[in-house]
Amino acid sequence: MSKTYRIAVIPGDGTGPEVVEQALRVVAACQEPFGFRVETEHYPFGGDRYLETGEVLPDSAVEELRSAHAILLGAIGHPDVKPGILEQGILLKLRFALDQYVNLRPVKLYPGVYTPIKDKGPDEIDFVVVRENTEGLYVGSGGFLRKGTPDEVAVQESVNTRKGVERCLRFAYEYCQRRNKRKKLTLVGKTNVLTYAFDLWERAFNELGAAYPDVERDYAHVDATCMWMVKNPEWFDVLVTDNMFGDIITDLGAMIQGGMGIAAGGNINPEGVSMFEPIGGSAPKYTGKNVINPLAAICAAAMMLEHLGEHEAGARIERAVQWVTGSKLQSLAAGRMGYSTSEVGDLVLAHLAGEVGEG
Repeated sequence: MSKTYRIAVIPGDGTGPEVVEQALRVVAACQEPFGFRVETEHYPFGGDRYLETGEVLPDSAVEELRSAHAILLGAIGHPDVKPGILEQGILLKLRFALDQYVNLRPVKLYPGVYTPIKDKGPDEIDFVVVRENTEGLYVGSGGFLRKGTPDEVAVQESVNTRKGVERCLRFAYEYCQRRNKRKKLTLVGKTNVLTYAFDLWERAFNELGAAYPDVERDYAHVDATCMWMVKNPEWFDVLVTDNMFGDIITDLGAMIQGGMGIAAGGNINPEGVSMFEPIGGSAPKYTGKNVINPLAAICAAAMMLEHLGEHEAGARIERAVQWVTGSKLQSLAAGRMGYSTSEVGDLVLAHLAGEVGEG
């Protein structure tokens, strides 16, 4: 086999290891048919390790992860660890340290999956959100004045640099071209209120857009976007926005595509190492029960292979997932799928083997 990919695996907390196991089974099944090899190295970072050692993610591990071709993450979140410690110490630390400046979130309704939006189906719900991932309100700029007193002041600043905005927008334009669907890119902002940050975003959006004449430019306020995602999701092709707004609208996107059990995303550094993950979290109450839905993790693995250049393997995995949702599962909810976690993995593998066998 001519290509070997080194994949760093962080199974994480709760049901993370269970869904990652199924995702890796699917990736392994693609190796021989598509002519590549995958070497994996597991890293034990998460809540259990933090409770044991007091260490979240050492700098030495970040340097090791930097040498991987990609990172596959299971889930972060532990009921015995204060919220924020793991999220900031692992997720945000990796995004910033590895300069994963784009969060890529497909919002796609698969066959057989329930959406709360009436009279909408897979043809209407199929768009992608490109979220700036290393700036905005998430840089932690700000502080307190007179904390704990009646006169307390809390300031949190949104930091937007021309470089950071431009590289995110450029990725969005190029992704829109590659996607080659409607070739419509919508900037999501709040130019009527956030007149500094989104003045920069809008100017850069229009200036860069001149280099992509085949991409239609559109703009929508973030509040209107939330309404239209529910009322007319078919209006959207690719959306691009800042860190905070992207965080909000992608969760709404997950709900209209059927819930967290099918949503996957990537933290992308086009020039470095990127990280792929299911969106649903660690779901600790289902740990070890073999009832959690692994499809989001399998979709994350498909995104990872697509990012690595294994486009056909990624597409085949996605088709297998669509077959499973469309013809096999009773529900995406844990314990209500009609199959166990590992059996859902078996179904994906069976369809994948059949497709590969057919050439």
